[in-house]
Amino acid sequence: MAQCRITEIFYSLQGETRTIGLPTVFVRLTGCPLRCGYCDTAYAFTGGEKMEIADIVKQVSAYNPRYVTVTGGEPLAQQSCHELLSALCDLGVEVSLETSGAIDITDVDPRVVCVMDLKTPKSGEESKNIYGNIAKLKTQDQLKFVICDRGDYDWARQKLVEYELSERCEILFSPIHGELKPSDLADWIIEDNLPVRMQVQLHKYLWGDEQGR
Repeated sequence: MAQCRITEIFYSLQGETRTIGLPTVFVRLTGCPLRCGYCDTAYAFTGGEKMEIADIVKQVSAYNPRYVTVTGGEPLAQQSCHELLSALCDLGVEVSLETSGAIDITDVDPRVVCVMDLKTPKSGEESKNIYGNIAKLKTQDQLKFVICDRGDYDWARQKLVEYELSERCEILFSPIHGELKPSDLADWIIEDNLPVRMQVQLHKYLWGDEQGR
């Protein structure tokens, strides 16, 4: 039986993306090949527990969820993540995948909502972006930029035009929590009339640096 290495499974409110504020089960997979400077889940880089996919699905089902998010770390760093995503979709719930965009998303189950994070210069991992993933995004998917400063914003705005991103899927701009004032990012978006959705990390306003619970 296929297994995934799991850091945690928990039930909380979605803190970001289109389903922000909705009760969601989170399945956090262990491991990540990136080391973003602002990462807030470094505890998921190592450790974890190997679990059969059937047992993961059973634990998720016990919450009777409408929404499930598979996150990390970088979930796609585990090949068995694809099987897990499909098994979760079979529950008849909306399944989203939070991925860095540094791993090919070709084989992700088409029922999954991909939330792909294009890494900005200040992340320190811009070189890991696989720009070919952009063409594989579906209209239901979302592309996220974590903005650390004005330089990141200008870079993201340029990518928005270069790849005609707003014509492909929903675009999310998020200020790095505690470093960039949300009002500054809001002002820049309004001034430039960008076709993007600004978001903040709701869970951090509710629970601080605790993992959303």
